[in-house]
Amino acid sequence: MTYLRLDRVEKTFSGLTALFPSSLEINKGEFVVFVGPSGCGKTTLLRLIAGLEEVSSGRIYLDQKELTWIEPKNRGVAMVFQNYALYPHLTVEKNLLYPLSILKLPKEEKQARVKQVSEMLEISSLLARKPAELSGGQRQRVAIGRALVRQPDIFLFDEPLSNLDARLREQMRLEILNLHSKLKRTTIYVTHDQYEAMTLSETLVVMNQGRIIQKGNPLELYKNPNCLFVAQFLGSPPINIIKGQVTKEGNFESPVGNIALKPNHSFSGEALLGIRPENFMIEADDNPGYFKGKVLFMEHLGREIHLRVESEGFYLWIISKDKIFVPGENIRFSVLPENRLWFSPSSQNRILDLN
Repeated sequence: MTYLRLDRVEKTFSGLTALFPSSLEINKGEFVVFVGPSGCGKTTLLRLIAGLEEVSSGRIYLDQKELTWIEPKNRGVAMVFQNYALYPHLTVEKNLLYPLSILKLPKEEKQARVKQVSEMLEISSLLARKPAELSGGQRQRVAIGRALVRQPDIFLFDEPLSNLDARLREQMRLEILNLHSKLKRTTIYVTHDQYEAMTLSETLVVMNQGRIIQKGNPLELYKNPNCLFVAQFLGSPPINIIKGQVTKEGNFESPVGNIALKPNHSFSGEALLGIRPENFMIEADDNPGYFKGKVLFMEHLGREIHLRVESEGFYLWIISKDKIFVPGENIRFSVLPENRLWFSPSSQNRILDLN
């Protein structure tokens, strides 16, 4: 059942559109990640939900109640910021108590909430310290704690891990997922990191240039992007794109090689073939139907090997699970029909009837 609903929400700043009319439905208890490049509108959308920015048009509803013009403190949302937003002159305990100052609660209940949250986040031993005495990860825990003590209906995270090192980011991702599994609160998380987005989200919302481009299960978006932007934004190493021509005779012809397509398809003309690096099959024989190329360099990552391959002016990423190659070696490779993604060069949308 829809819990949070955005109805054609738009935001402009001084005549410039930061967010084009956008509609979105989020279920209760869902973990949703907004992902996209810097400036795509994801933080703007988050701030509109929080009430930190006023909508230029459109409506926002929470559990059938309109939030559009309600003050941020009365929306039942709590936000965790990228820069922690802690008061440097207050102890951790007082930072946790501060969000409760606007709530008419008995002192005992406020203290009980702080105790519960600090134990949950394992920061009980830090309550007497000030932010300057904490590590980055500890500060982020306190920032999350400030949101938790309010017991909001919705948690909003605005790139909360971007200031942490790689190992700590991984640890904090697990802790955020663990918190979500315990609390079952609706959570919206903003990031520009596609790896973070894929690993955290139940539902992924990809944004670009102020628009929602695609929404769905992260694995489904990875396997079935609706356009070239989503295909290229998700995945590392990135998807390979080969430009060629679909003939009326039913072939895809490109400098890298030719592919016989299914009969009776309706498309002809220029097309872009997208292939994920892990979907190439490296062949041992000299079958002329396969693509061919030369290995430029190899990255051995332990569980897999990344190959950078040059083929007639195209530079491709290929993932090999166990075969090791040397720079300068010629290889042949192919891809199964179900692993081919086709796009229109003009609209950049998917072409669905070529496989």
